[in-house]
Amino acid sequence: MAIAQKEQIPTILIDKEKFFRGNAYVGELKERRIDFLVLAGFLWKIPLALVQAFRGRIINIHPALLPKFGGKGMYGKHVHEAVIAAGERESGMTIHFVDEFYDHGQVIFQAVCKVEPNDTPETLAQKVHALEHRYFPKIIEDTLQKK
Repeated sequence: MAIAQKEQIPTILIDKEKFFRGNAYVGELKERRIDFLVLAGFLWKIPLALVQAFRGRIINIHPALLPKFGGKGMYGKHVHEAVIAAGERESGMTIHFVDEFYDHGQVIFQAVCKVEPNDTPETLAQKVHALEHRYFPKIIEDTLQKK
């Protein structure tokens, strides 16, 4: 928030109660002429009102190859632990449209990395973060241009 304020970037501080029991900020977003939402590290399930108002215009990034290792509770180290425990030989990241379900919307892009026998959740997270940083900005830009 301090960076946004310093750079004069408008912000909305989301109140959890209003987000889930109110209008999910649909009115405020439309008032500000926001027409595309990019999620990254946002762990709450998006309310149906927001999904419906912005259908096909909300994207998210997930630290695994969907549809495997998605859903409630599959975030951060938990997802990397699950990938390693399953004996997967590859993991990666997925950029997808958001719908009514956790980690379920149409896949836009995936990038893959190898899971080595000596990988830990931390080393795998580093590999996946490198993919996210490399691809997410470009995919956001490409997706916006298609809209």
